[in-house]
Amino acid sequence: MSPSSTAIRRTVEAYLGRHPGERDALAELLAALDRPVDAAARTTLPGHITCSAVVIDRQCRVLHLRHRATGGLMLAPGGHVEPEDRTLLAAALREGAEEAGIAPGALCLTRQLLGSPIDIDVHDIDASPSKGESAHRHYDFRYVFYVVGEEPPEVVLQDEEVSGAQWLPRSEVTSPTLRAKLLVAGLDGRPDPVNTSALIHDGAGRYLLHLRDHKPGVIWESGAFALLGGGRTHDDQSLEGTLLRELSKEVPDLRLEDVKPYAVEAATSIDGLSVPVQVFTGRWRGNPDRLRLHEGVLLRWFAPDELERLRLSPATRDLIHRHAAENPPVNRKAAAPPVWDGGSRTVLNGVGVHLHLEDAEGRVLLGLRHPDSKYAGDTWHYLAGRCEQESALACLVREAWEEAGLVIDTGDVELAHVVHVVDAPGSLPLMQLVFRASRWKGTPEVREPDKCLTWQWWPRHELPDRIVSYASTAIAAISEGRPYSQMGW
Repeated sequence: MSPSSTAIRRTVEAYLGRHPGERDALAELLAALDRPVDAAARTTLPGHITCSAVVIDRQCRVLHLRHRATGGLMLAPGGHVEPEDRTLLAAALREGAEEAGIAPGALCLTRQLLGSPIDIDVHDIDASPSKGESAHRHYDFRYVFYVVGEEPPEVVLQDEEVSGAQWLPRSEVTSPTLRAKLLVAGLDGRPDPVNTSALIHDGAGRYLLHLRDHKPGVIWESGAFALLGGGRTHDDQSLEGTLLRELSKEVPDLRLEDVKPYAVEAATSIDGLSVPVQVFTGRWRGNPDRLRLHEGVLLRWFAPDELERLRLSPATRDLIHRHAAENPPVNRKAAAPPVWDGGSRTVLNGVGVHLHLEDAEGRVLLGLRHPDSKYAGDTWHYLAGRCEQESALACLVREAWEEAGLVIDTGDVELAHVVHVVDAPGSLPLMQLVFRASRWKGTPEVREPDKCLTWQWWPRHELPDRIVSYASTAIAAISEGRPYSQMGW
């Protein structure tokens, strides 16, 4: 399916943001994009969109072909958009493959332009009675690609369309508008990474992988396990900045330690382009189930010997095996410190607060978590929350109001129990503080329906089957007067 008018307009507006003086020249194109027509269809008159591939080799020469339809003019490979072209950039790549025999895998994007057109040229086309075409205009979107290899790829001409090929210096590019922009674009012909990914490990031999949504033709490595990361934008000041921006968008709670460049790997885009990827390593030891994931299906830890069971690109599998071989895990049992080591192996613990309320009949208040909740979906749990930049009591008061509309005075609260929890081997230890309130104002109500479906009072000895395990442990311990318990250690 060819690109929509909305997508094309976004491309044009971004282009005009860089070249505001060309708005009048593109006024007719913008008007066409506002009409209920396909501006990329060759039947759309009085003008329609075409696409060209500006292919640049290591010597900064630009490929030109002698086009028969223009009377022998030397131009970049290009032509009309076809219905199967997913994007305008994909149309330019297809034209380069058809007219010059250059496969998309022999090309890559440039750091300076990424996937944006360097030029949108407007030119008149004479009538062609033999094709049944009247005089019209072409709005030619020109995309720049670098040659990946040291030498230019072999050019295999499409005889019915073109009759010759030549690599011209930028100063001799035949299109005046394209030539002017190429001369100031800062292009050097040498491919740079324009994508980043994070090889996240826990220092003990496990690697964090991201299961992508299954959307073939839309998402890169659709439906497969992959590394977190993404593509550079024009606003990114560095590749590390690209990585951190992508991580904050995909997994906002993830905080990596010791982030550093590791390797540059080659991948292939949805359109078949070669994509140099800067891989960074970073260390993290948490429980991925506790992370908010805004893109994809899930995050999981895997050991290298488990990778063969996964749908995973061979390049990613090899990368993990290489890193694992270079960084063998520490023998945790042998390296375990004594009970007190002066603080040299300090590990930060998360702090959670929980509200233990009992009604006049001694029943305990529990909430049924939403099935789509990242933690303990479709399971009963205390009213609870994770401490932010605040005291534990302040957090308790805030969560009680935000989640259930209850007003609690800290003077009516006492610490009833502490559960020290490790949910999974290697995950962040959590100090779960359970506070009991002797008085409160309000009746429990669902104020965050995306997190909790209902509140219910439960007899302490008839708790629901689906209850968070440490909450059940805390309720039993409070009944028995025990102040502390631990789980998962």
